[in-house]
Amino acid sequence: MSVVYGDQVSEQTQEPGSSAPGRVVVAGAGMAGVQTAVALREQGFTGTVSVLGAEPHQPYDRPPLSKAVLLGKAEGSAFDVDFEALGIELRLGCEVLGLRPGDHELDTEDGPVPYDVLVVATGAEPIRLPGAEGVPGVHLLRTLDDAERLRPVLARRHDIVVVGAGWIGAEFATAAREAGCAVTVVEAADRPLAGALPAEVAAPMARWYADAGAVLRTHARVERVEPGTVVLDDGSRLPAGAVVVGIGARPATAWLSGSGIELGTHGEIVADQHLRSSVPDVYAVGDCASFPSGRYGERLLVHHWDNALQGPRTVAVNIVGRASGETPAVYDPVPYFWSEQFGRFVQYAGHHAAADTTLWRGDPAGPAWTVCWLRGDRLVALLAVGRPRDLAQGRRLIESGTPMNPALLADPARPLKAATA
Repeated sequence: MSVVYGDQVSEQTQEPGSSAPGRVVVAGAGMAGVQTAVALREQGFTGTVSVLGAEPHQPYDRPPLSKAVLLGKAEGSAFDVDFEALGIELRLGCEVLGLRPGDHELDTEDGPVPYDVLVVATGAEPIRLPGAEGVPGVHLLRTLDDAERLRPVLARRHDIVVVGAGWIGAEFATAAREAGCAVTVVEAADRPLAGALPAEVAAPMARWYADAGAVLRTHARVERVEPGTVVLDDGSRLPAGAVVVGIGARPATAWLSGSGIELGTHGEIVADQHLRSSVPDVYAVGDCASFPSGRYGERLLVHHWDNALQGPRTVAVNIVGRASGETPAVYDPVPYFWSEQFGRFVQYAGHHAAADTTLWRGDPAGPAWTVCWLRGDRLVALLAVGRPRDLAQGRRLIESGTPMNPALLADPARPLKAATA
């Protein structure tokens, strides 16, 4: 689900460059950073492209970490990119520490790195459980190293407590149950996915935990973590051979302090509709940046894979087009993500608000169903469980803004594309 907050859609005042940049530096070697570098070459950029990554590993994809890599079905998930053939310089194990826009330089562990254009793609970092730092057996699941540390935990079939019933918590619980672990998921809210979905939509998903043999405890706050035990605020003590924390992520932008780049409420870079930051010659893409959506009339901060895939194309087009004075491309996607949990394939497209009309297609007690959100007669979002055709057709209808017929839309036997007004 998109992380969204309201803001006015505004144009930032940054003049395009008058000549082609000689060197583009990309800070961050995740999906957004790698795709930016690749897209620059696809757009014909012939200057120097350098990608700086804090981790020592070859750049890799994150979704398999909570699935195949975690369960030992794959050793890694490195991107299938020939960086050498593309003329992309990789500097791994090189953490960015600061930015001096006036000097057009990044500060890194290896010393200053000059740039003509900088693309910030440092992603997000997981929120840690207060008071659990340094307690043995407490894990996060964000990086390849995290997954490799957790793999033997699952293999030993420990009793596992998962803190947080969001997307990552559900995916990890799914893998842990598949590995034969006893799993208890504790969630402070009254339901799973409380920050993403309304109660009536989350309710059938809560039942999936019990169906899979996992225990879900809502209204459950962690008081403290002791070695081998999680203590809840009601005094309950849960045995825990391991604790996995999945309570959200925040943009990894602390290193930009003092740079002059405008940051938003969540610490994200406030980009304009062309993905430019408030500082000249600095773009921002992926989990670390929000952008104004003309489609939804709100500023969106999207922590999902598809955003990290799509945004770099806009950035690359705009960097390459600066020299020729081309009109900058606007980034205004229909947000999309998927999740595999408890034997179900869940997909979401768009963005809904509390005031939008909710419409069901199918029985939520069954194996396949869809929820649609309408704003007037326009489809603005949908959640599809085991109905990929609904998702594919619905995403196109959201993009086109085609008026819908609610009565036809509610019939699960009717294709979405045949439910127009």
